[in-house]
Amino acid sequence: MDAPQRRKAILEQLEQADAPVSASALAARFSVSRQIIVGDVALLRAAGADVAATPRGYVLSRAESGLVRTVACRHTPDGTERELLLLVDNGCTVLDVIVEHAVYGQLTGQLHITSRYDVAQFMERLAKENAKPLSTLTGGIHLHTLRCPDETAFRRARAALRAAGFLLE
Repeated sequence: MDAPQRRKAILEQLEQADAPVSASALAARFSVSRQIIVGDVALLRAAGADVAATPRGYVLSRAESGLVRTVACRHTPDGTERELLLLVDNGCTVLDVIVEHAVYGQLTGQLHITSRYDVAQFMERLAKENAKPLSTLTGGIHLHTLRCPDETAFRRARAALRAAGFLLE
């Protein structure tokens, strides 16, 4: 299989996937290195494919139903897991985290967290990599873009964040 065929097959794999697909899994499937896959995805993006890299792998953006809303939050790194659980337990998907950096401007980290399992995986990855949440760059202040099934779910999520002392108003 040549490189253009592989890139086409990568897109097809992402279109069919129900969950993020890691670069390592794609590399194994196509018998190439992980770095080749990273390069392929960069070329796909440059050609206009809407491929996002999440902590769990690549996803192809799809038109999804629901409302997209943003919340502003503030908490210490110890509050990260609780915050994410509050959001998914109220039916929202956490699409990303955004911070405003003094030098780089807006920094966005793709998350695509939809369940308690996803939260656990994210927290394990932070611990394994000895990484800190992006919000540590801004004293805990950050935004999340959420996809909620309806306005009621969004209101529930905001109320839960407010009750926990995480909602920045």
